[in-house]
Amino acid sequence: MLISYTQVQGDRTSEDRDNGCSYPAADYEPKGRRARPVHNSAGLLASAVFLTYAWQSALVAQTMATSQGDLQVAPVVTGLDVPWGFDFLPGGGIVVTEREGDLLLVQNGQARSVRGVPDVVAAGQGGLLDVLVAEDFASSNLVYLSYAKKVGQGSATAIARAQLDLANARLVNLDDIFVAAPASTTGRHYGSRMAEGPDGYIYFTIGDRGDRPSAQSLASHNGSVLRIHPDGRVPNDNPFVSRQDALPEIWSFGHRNPQGLGFSPDGQLWAVEHGARGGDEVNHIRPGANYGWPIIAYGRHYSGLKIGEGTERDGMEQPAYYWDPSMAPSNLMVYSGKMWPEWEGDVFVGSLKFNYIARLSETAGGGGASGQSLTEVEQLKSVETGRIRDVREAPDGSIWFASQGDGAIYRLSR
Repeated sequence: MLISYTQVQGDRTSEDRDNGCSYPAADYEPKGRRARPVHNSAGLLASAVFLTYAWQSALVAQTMATSQGDLQVAPVVTGLDVPWGFDFLPGGGIVVTEREGDLLLVQNGQARSVRGVPDVVAAGQGGLLDVLVAEDFASSNLVYLSYAKKVGQGSATAIARAQLDLANARLVNLDDIFVAAPASTTGRHYGSRMAEGPDGYIYFTIGDRGDRPSAQSLASHNGSVLRIHPDGRVPNDNPFVSRQDALPEIWSFGHRNPQGLGFSPDGQLWAVEHGARGGDEVNHIRPGANYGWPIIAYGRHYSGLKIGEGTERDGMEQPAYYWDPSMAPSNLMVYSGKMWPEWEGDVFVGSLKFNYIARLSETAGGGGASGQSLTEVEQLKSVETGRIRDVREAPDGSIWFASQGDGAIYRLSR
């Protein structure tokens, strides 16, 4: 069975199509237009134009040729408008963000729009971005949302926490536990991917907001991976917490626009970020480390000019892997090996530009992502892998991915 979310969208402009970085950002977010829904008394969606949720007979699963043989690709949710993130609920079901500002609850044969979502700035690359279901959701009902929040004349990446009332499809006790500083009038490089660590803290990313030098400033949240308590407090063992010239939430810095973040089964933190014209990077994230942007990089400016000093500098980290030309990475997942033991520890990264899921393995010695040098060993690609925005491992070990091109979420399995 699949859930079909049918909606009306306006025409897209030529700028909405990824045309190989001829405009300045492979990670540019197209902005769709659609009739905005209203809630009826049943909690389902209605629209003055045409907007419905319905269960339909499952489409015949397609196949994807991989190193593990032909795998099944089955649609789970279709008809989405720019899906940005999703996460799994304990006991079944998922929550899905649409960049324009809707949070969808897909559970028990229904897909409903969740009420109580914060107002978002859905412009440029901003909007309602990632969603994270707390590890203790079964007892706390907590979820986290990252979004572009209006601040003064600009906007900033914000992290909100709320309890999800499953019965009534609504958020309660919504609170912003973090708002990035400074705000910016640009509409790009919000970062915004989140992950809960094995230590119980919330990790998340923020891009440089188009202000390149700020990624090297510890007085700005821009261009960083951050770490906070679930309620927004700052852990007392964060690397810069004792420095008066640094913002205490910062865990690592020197990033351009990291939109992928995930922990490996052995508790190591990994991130993937957009380069400029080339130089997309996968990085093993360490507390207090400087990842170099914009002083070192493996790409060039969109003008073709050199970035910074080159590719190396003492005191700055090297990527575990980089792409040149850019593949425009989205989210990152380190696989447990539950359904495919041969892929245990491998890193999976979605490509927005080239429409595939990259599988990367440790360069020498095997064993997956425990080392620092990775190699792209496979590209998982089919007609369903258009503009991959998110990729996740499900509790059963299957791999789910969100195709922004199709407006759908798919399940990859044996």
